[in-house]
Amino acid sequence: MTVLWGTPLAPGEPGAGARSGGVRSGAVRSRWLPRAELLPLLATVVLLAAPLPAGSEAGSGRLAPSDLASAVLVVWCLVQVARGRTRPLGPAAALVLGLPVVAVAVAAVTAADPVAALPGVVRYLQVFVLVPGAVLLLLRGARDFRAVAAALALVALVQGAIGLHQYATGTGASYMGADIRAVGTFGPTDVMGMATVVAYGLLVALALALRPPPGAPRWVRPAAVAVAAGLLVPLALSFSRGAWIATALAALVMIALTGARQALKAVAVVTAAGVVLVGGFGVGSELISQRVSSITRVAQAPDRSVTDRYTMWAAAASMWREQPLTGVGLKGFPAHRDGHATIGLSSAGDTGGAGQAFRRQPLLSPHNMYLLILSEQGLIGVTAFAGSWALILAAGVRRLLRGAGRRGAECGLAAVALMLWQTVDFLYADIGGPSTVLTGVVLGLAAWWGLAGAPRAPGAPRAPRAPGAPGAAGRERATAP
Repeated sequence: MTVLWGTPLAPGEPGAGARSGGVRSGAVRSRWLPRAELLPLLATVVLLAAPLPAGSEAGSGRLAPSDLASAVLVVWCLVQVARGRTRPLGPAAALVLGLPVVAVAVAAVTAADPVAALPGVVRYLQVFVLVPGAVLLLLRGARDFRAVAAALALVALVQGAIGLHQYATGTGASYMGADIRAVGTFGPTDVMGMATVVAYGLLVALALALRPPPGAPRWVRPAAVAVAAGLLVPLALSFSRGAWIATALAALVMIALTGARQALKAVAVVTAAGVVLVGGFGVGSELISQRVSSITRVAQAPDRSVTDRYTMWAAAASMWREQPLTGVGLKGFPAHRDGHATIGLSSAGDTGGAGQAFRRQPLLSPHNMYLLILSEQGLIGVTAFAGSWALILAAGVRRLLRGAGRRGAECGLAAVALMLWQTVDFLYADIGGPSTVLTGVVLGLAAWWGLAGAPRAPGAPRAPRAPGAPGAAGRERATAP
């Protein structure tokens, strides 16, 4: 097959014969440069490394640059589909992305105030349908996946460095009476933003450390380990318990899916670096230990945030019991919260620091994505959304365990880990804020790995069969993800 800018062209495909003379130079450039079609997707990710304009923080109602870039991404993908430059969604991918569409449509129709529900409709479609669909359609192979993963790691390093500076100089978000919480450029109203971005980058780097691509230079694995170890520190200084739990579980699953010997080497290095930085140099060690102990302190002297969270969870469950099938409607949680919460719930949380004045931030969601959907969209909504995410995760794990795309194993590890992280983190967080657009990107990466993989161009060889299957030996050499 002919290769140009990292994209396989099947014999007979337009441009395959005419461009064969320039393949050698194009192939060399393609090792380092992404395809032009990926630039809107990469821009959507990379823009999260830039400082946010004033007034675009979480809950402000103003669009962040990454949200605007995601709109350009969706339009760009539609143009590529209209021009026949991308392949249509397969049946499995259409089902996975169609389930949230059905749930949102039902929620919009049954909402008591359709106008008030409209922003929720747009946000849900953006994060769970349009952006994942665009990512799935634009990716053509493991090289494209690696380009997006590298962008995630780059954004994580930038935001993590800003978070470390905030902790060291006392210019972060307010935490325990001091402005030391690492929040990156996301500000005190989106304290999960930096933690989310850094966790994504850490998992991508760890996947590369566990399974470097075939033929990768020797420095790739040590560099990946160093990145993962370095990102542990800003993740710890985010003081985000949900992000800690999700990252630990995702990392353990990656270790289980790889050889124990190789996995333990990488994890030992990352752990040792974390112990030296956090324990040896005392980087927030006392505050981190207090934060960790608060995870299990639910019945005996829980902190204010834990009390509020469990109170809002109970309120969300009460709303669902009142409207079990369709919920109270999109964007309906704030209006029904006080009628279902106990008097122990705070009216708002205190935020400040990181360049912003102190203010009271209203508690407008239960900080649990599953309960938010259950309360606002009922059983129909939570079944559709949770079913869609479960299908993506199961398909990714299945493909990884079956050994499909052995040469792209690091892509599979990263996709499964990112998807698992997201499903676990949704137990402690929900969508909102500028970093939310990355949720759609992660869902798209995971859906591509599990449901699309490396699509076959017309006339190209079929994917390799399982070892031992008839015709498998003759086809293994001709195909790769």
